[in-house]
Amino acid sequence: MKEKEKFIKRKAVPASLSFIMVASILSACSGGAAPGTDKGAAGAVKDEKPTEISIFTEFSTPEPPAADNPVTKEFEKRTNTKLNITWASPNAWEEKQNVMLASGDLPDLMKIKDMKQTQAITMIKQGAFWDLTPYLKDYKNLAAYPKEIMDSVKVDGKQFILPSVRPLHGSSFFNIRQDWLDNVGLKMPQTMDEFYIAMKAFVEKDPDKNGKADTYGYNGKNWEKVIDIFNNSNGKWKDVSGKLVDTDLEQGTRDGLIYLNKMYKDKILPEDFTIMKTTDYENMAKAGKVGVQMDTTEGVYRATEGAQKLDPKADFVAMTFLQSPAGKMVHTGSGFAGLYLIPKKVPEAKMKKILALMDYGASEEGFELACYGLKDIHFKVVDGFKTATEQAIKESVSQSSFGKIFERYDPYLWAYRVGMPKAMFERNKKIVDERGKYGVPDVSIGLLSDIDLKLGPDFKKKMDDMKVKVMMGKEPIESWDAMVKSYKADANYMKMIDEFNKAYQDKKSIK
Repeated sequence: MKEKEKFIKRKAVPASLSFIMVASILSACSGGAAPGTDKGAAGAVKDEKPTEISIFTEFSTPEPPAADNPVTKEFEKRTNTKLNITWASPNAWEEKQNVMLASGDLPDLMKIKDMKQTQAITMIKQGAFWDLTPYLKDYKNLAAYPKEIMDSVKVDGKQFILPSVRPLHGSSFFNIRQDWLDNVGLKMPQTMDEFYIAMKAFVEKDPDKNGKADTYGYNGKNWEKVIDIFNNSNGKWKDVSGKLVDTDLEQGTRDGLIYLNKMYKDKILPEDFTIMKTTDYENMAKAGKVGVQMDTTEGVYRATEGAQKLDPKADFVAMTFLQSPAGKMVHTGSGFAGLYLIPKKVPEAKMKKILALMDYGASEEGFELACYGLKDIHFKVVDGFKTATEQAIKESVSQSSFGKIFERYDPYLWAYRVGMPKAMFERNKKIVDERGKYGVPDVSIGLLSDIDLKLGPDFKKKMDDMKVKVMMGKEPIESWDAMVKSYKADANYMKMIDEFNKAYQDKKSIK
């Protein structure tokens, strides 16, 4: 964990990029003092008592920010609030979220992982959280979030959810060691066959030139996305001629499982890849043990910088697309990295102050404070470049801590990370632009099925268990065929598909 965010070492970052264009991540970070003299940034009169706000969120820095973190204090000062933030590690976030939801003991502002958190969606439908629809128009920065993203997280046509907004392109996909490709004499893979050849070479041809057979092709993180490539889908559901098709019942999933099983037999994957933690996958990449991993276009820089300590030429490059018989594709992002909810038990006046806090965090200066902290303390401008200080590392000031709460929409957010050289930033922007040509969206975001809420987790668990067994050779592919046949004969499962299709058509009619 201690090495998790060494990516914010003192490397040069173009400060001028902070002011170039709204489309740039750094344009969201050109801050200054809080506006106004009589009121704070969130519109609170200065002599009012600070509003106490409890927040549950996640972090990806080595350690969470301390309660007395200067960035927290500065947010409190600028917004006249008192923040009590509970930070969950990426390994424990979902589990802690589920415990909170089950207990009903909720903070004033709670972050859930995605729209598939059935307990949260059920509680939304039962009226446990504020409908923010009538209020968001009064907060200019939140109101500026893209309509496509906001619509995707509506429940029953209403805005209960405030997304931790992210770009649509540049999200998690395969990243590959370009220097290893060079070492084994291969070009950037485009097809799944070429991809396999490269990963196998990373196992067998000593790509790091250390004379040892100690490397893997792929660490296995988000292995489900391999199956997506064979289905040309972004997850379980796919639009075919305007109708939702369950890809788990399709040939592509079968082909993907055979592909993954072959990878496992050829030792391209670690033996325990299905039970590894999020940090385990990344640590493998940092340690120079793997040639392919899964991360956002900018997030992979953590692994690159870690691996460069062992090999200065180490360079993970985000892949633009992969092609199977189903076509070329890359996953389009959901447009969010987690979702915020405000429980209905929070009084209306306080709910509005929470929205004002989040609106300030979505402003240019609020986002700068979240991502970079305080000028001359957490970052300096040297020779026209922004430079993170050791204090920023020490105090966990980063996009991966406070940037998990306060977010400003920017199409190139996933192209840039603190410490990244300008040349890499420019390369990533081109990759982000190119991915727009091949992006496949998740068509199921925001869709609900009553049967799925009740039985979906059990259906999914049984399918996932069988997928793992087939991948690891504990069951033959015929066992998967038998499971597919049984689900096609299951009245509840088929009704679930019908319910998702009805929700899909209803959603399209609302637009």
